[in-house]
Amino acid sequence: MTLTQTIGFAPDEIDTSLSTRSARLKWVVVVDETLPAGRAANAAICAAAATSAGVSGLLGPDAVDAAGGVHPGLPWAGCSVLGGSPEQLAALRDKAGRSEGVFVADMPRAAQLTRVYDEYLGEMAGAQEPGYLAVSIVGPRNRVDKLAKGLTLLP
Repeated sequence: MTLTQTIGFAPDEIDTSLSTRSARLKWVVVVDETLPAGRAANAAICAAAATSAGVSGLLGPDAVDAAGGVHPGLPWAGCSVLGGSPEQLAALRDKAGRSEGVFVADMPRAAQLTRVYDEYLGEMAGAQEPGYLAVSIVGPRNRVDKLAKGLTLLP
């Protein structure tokens, strides 16, 4: 994906009364299935945070409970969390990055190995093969289905 390409939902496409399967775009986060649960959750959350910031219209309106408490909007069109091997994540990141109309965010291994963001940037600058812990993809439903074919829900 090029940085100038915009992917997301237009305001008139957002219909929170419909099934997630009716949305034009599909969102999947694929996590390295060999990671321990805490590191897998961290990788998925970080990739999802970058995705929600980069794709317009992903989040629905805030929910208000009976006591008046406000709960920030969640992904109205859904998000599947899938598992894959490190090799599958690398191939998926490569294919998705070359797919027209697809937004890709990732969590490279260096992000969990550093505690200072500038150190992460330095590590990435020298990384020939970053080693992905999670890859987040949003794009046309049929294209994302094809990219994620064979991957299953993370247990």
